[in-house]
Amino acid sequence: MAVPAGVTSGAAATTAAGGSFPGRGRHVRSKNKRFGLTQGRAWLLIAPTMVILAIVIVYPVIRALVMSFSKDPGLDPATGMFVTGGSAGFDNYTHWILQQCTSASGTLVPCPPGTLGSQFWGAVGNTAFFTVVTVSIEVVIGFGMALIMGKTFAGRALLRAAILIPWAIPTAVTAKLWYFIFAYDGIANRILGTNILWTGDAWPARFAVIIADVWKTTPFMALLILAGLQMIPADVYEAARVDGASAWQRFTKITLPLVKPALMVAILFRTMDALRMYDLPAILTEGNPATRTISILVVDQIRQGFNSAASLSTISFIMIFVVAFILVKFLGANAVATQDNQRKGPGR
Repeated sequence: MAVPAGVTSGAAATTAAGGSFPGRGRHVRSKNKRFGLTQGRAWLLIAPTMVILAIVIVYPVIRALVMSFSKDPGLDPATGMFVTGGSAGFDNYTHWILQQCTSASGTLVPCPPGTLGSQFWGAVGNTAFFTVVTVSIEVVIGFGMALIMGKTFAGRALLRAAILIPWAIPTAVTAKLWYFIFAYDGIANRILGTNILWTGDAWPARFAVIIADVWKTTPFMALLILAGLQMIPADVYEAARVDGASAWQRFTKITLPLVKPALMVAILFRTMDALRMYDLPAILTEGNPATRTISILVVDQIRQGFNSAASLSTISFIMIFVVAFILVKFLGANAVATQDNQRKGPGR
């Protein structure tokens, strides 16, 4: 029997109105039930990992925060007796940020030169200087190395393996290697015909740390950038050549925009690593104040008091977090969001 125009059958009307055929509700409920069971099983599978992460990450962070607000054990200036601490409030933080030390009479005075408290801002400056300079140099050299390794030629596999050797060497071994190179009678002075105290003077020591760090970690930067370059389809470059684009135009209009997610992730990882630099300057320059970083200052402070060192570690953690937040939020280091925006296209 034909259905008159403008009249919809019951099943079609139910479907058009968003309803379901008989039995569909039971199927949806069964599917949702299975989905709920799947989610429950997923939580059971990741629960051990979450517990381990809470033990090895969350608990130490909370413990460090508690310690940072406690006094270090020492002599009470009023009684001359040894005391085991107590609440310090923000004294440990003002000790570093304001460079205030406690005198023998118990009053706060500017930290004398040579004490660890007086070296905080110098260590912050050294850390920032090493981070900006080394990461900038490594981005430029690493990009060039990635472009070379991305080309097809005989011996490419051997070249990639050779480039990654410095990154595979432990940092302590790298520091000792460059220590001998920059020795007073080492290879550097012999080649240059100079008598520079590379690890003793201020600026030569800084340059020595930068050179050693760039030599070691540039392959890591090149490896991450190479991964981004290999994700760019070859057809895009071929179409650009057909349209008459020059090599510089292909680099600026195709390579840089498409490799940006991998590049920003590489910069993010390398920046966070440089901000906590410790072993390279500590071994290479053997405690030269001109190369003392925040991490070196934390280790030196641990030998004098754990609670004050905990506050300095918290300050370092906050600095690294702020830098990482800026890179991710404002400079496009969020690779997932950047790739989604590229797939959607402009204006979407």
